[in-house]
Amino acid sequence: MWELIAERARPGVDLKALDRRIWDLFGETWAIMFTDLSGFSRQVEKFGILHFLQIILEHKELLSPIIQKHDGILIKIEADSLLVIFRRTASAVRCAVEMQQVLKEFNKKRPPETEILLCVGIGYGEMLRVGDLDVWGREVNAASKLGEDTAKAGDILLTKSAVESAGPIEGIAFERIEATVGGSAENYRARY
Repeated sequence: MWELIAERARPGVDLKALDRRIWDLFGETWAIMFTDLSGFSRQVEKFGILHFLQIILEHKELLSPIIQKHDGILIKIEADSLLVIFRRTASAVRCAVEMQQVLKEFNKKRPPETEILLCVGIGYGEMLRVGDLDVWGREVNAASKLGEDTAKAGDILLTKSAVESAGPIEGIAFERIEATVGGSAENYRARY
């Protein structure tokens, strides 16, 4: 893909045809989940990086089996964030709910400084996917902003596109929130 992206910078290239080729080769439609640990940066200052490397490892070990159970594909881990794709948005939502429930139970046995507090953003739409290495697109950006910048601990926030794609899910309701993010002007909170 990067060779084609580099070709876009060449003078005289037919951008419309080249862009169509890139989307034909790498464009796919997925639900995207972006997670973030609440308070990570502040807590690193207080307890040190080694403490939080432990938290990162524990959160990955706890959540990876849940992601697999719901047919998610873990694309990457960046610091305290996970980027996961799902073929079905309802699976992403169910996965996020189970993750939050498992962490709530896990945190009951822990002192506050070792709690794993998860924020989740979910989007759905067309994106560029290069194998299991990375994804790019409007809904990827929106899910990232919802999960990292907007959600509070325990939140599962979704774009309008994700809510529409998920459809009704037993035991889960979606309420509109006032927050807008780049790539999604209308967003929702999952109530579970």
